[in-house]
Amino acid sequence: MRAEPLPLHHFRKPLLETPFDARTRALQQNDQFVAWAGYTTVDVFTSVEQEYFAIRNAVTLYDLTPMVKYRVSGPDAERYLNRLVTRDVRRLKVGRVSYVVWCNDSGHIIDDGTVFRFGAQDFRVCTAERQLDWFSDSALGFDVEIEEVTEAIAALAVQGPTSCCVLKRFGLSGIERLKPFELGEFVVRGRPLLASRTGFTGDLGYELWMRPADALTAWDELMAAGQSRGIRAIGSQALNLARIEAGFLLPNVDFVSAEHTVRVGRDRSPLELGLGWLVDFDKPHFNGRRALLAERQRGPRRQLVGLDVGGNKPAHHALLYADAGGRREVGSVTSAAWSPTCKRNIALAMVEAPCFAPGHAVWADIYLNRELVWERRMVRAQVVERPFFAPERRRLTPPADR
Repeated sequence: MRAEPLPLHHFRKPLLETPFDARTRALQQNDQFVAWAGYTTVDVFTSVEQEYFAIRNAVTLYDLTPMVKYRVSGPDAERYLNRLVTRDVRRLKVGRVSYVVWCNDSGHIIDDGTVFRFGAQDFRVCTAERQLDWFSDSALGFDVEIEEVTEAIAALAVQGPTSCCVLKRFGLSGIERLKPFELGEFVVRGRPLLASRTGFTGDLGYELWMRPADALTAWDELMAAGQSRGIRAIGSQALNLARIEAGFLLPNVDFVSAEHTVRVGRDRSPLELGLGWLVDFDKPHFNGRRALLAERQRGPRRQLVGLDVGGNKPAHHALLYADAGGRREVGSVTSAAWSPTCKRNIALAMVEAPCFAPGHAVWADIYLNRELVWERRMVRAQVVERPFFAPERRRLTPPADR
């Protein structure tokens, strides 16, 4: 098949635009964009604070289109996915979504994502980065078809306490009956739309999946439906703050794919990342099972944990020590933030055994830039359980009508 000729001067605009670009670009006040999976997306619209508080107090729209999407179908689709991921896909019912990870033979994570089940042998896998090579290599011996459908599906995350109310006004009658990790098919003024009760904020929220041709109309109608509920478009920085509070992991921040690590010992297993609950040793063989079983028997040497850090200065990239004198390094911070909702200085950190036990104290080496001068502070931090923020409304069905 001959490749289509590239547009003249395509190099001047190397990133793709999502179907919502005309609306998001018009709302952008800071000219702050970031690249995600080959698309240009908004980092901040107005201010991180305004967008964050909209997540926790109102309703927000986040352009989710760059999320890489694969359709997995065929006679062996279930068997293939069950071999690929660590979770038992056979237990996933039609109309449900499951959070999963997949590993190499050494038990180290390649990536994480979500699996949507539409039928007995019809699935969609969503990931933050492209995985077609790994998926295709893992499909050898299976009668399965893997197709990337990223550009064929526009997606919006609708998150916040008033999200359900806004979606009902938008036209999704019955959306309030959707349980966490459940799918629902709707028709809004003649336009088909798939809704899932999923999200990356740890709050009440939904994700909408639609045809690209319907994207701008859906955006405008959602904005109109949410006008009285404080609806606001948000960028990646506000979402990142919310996901840290929820204790969610971000690829290339809290872990690096085993496919991309260069130095020995930098790859991570699900057990080290606190994702042991995603590993089902009772199901048939899956990639990395033997290595993960051995790791479980000997116990992980390190683990990603939550930290409650003293003071109010985020411990960005701080090294962690066993004592205030900084004599023995025991880990490092991967994500950090001052939580406006929890009123706590929180962090996610990779900590060596035995210091990762809940209640254990470590010391964070924090550097602060004050009036162009760097100051060093050794601050006490305590290992705590994740998530830091978990409101009841995130699982309440039906949600409160706000």
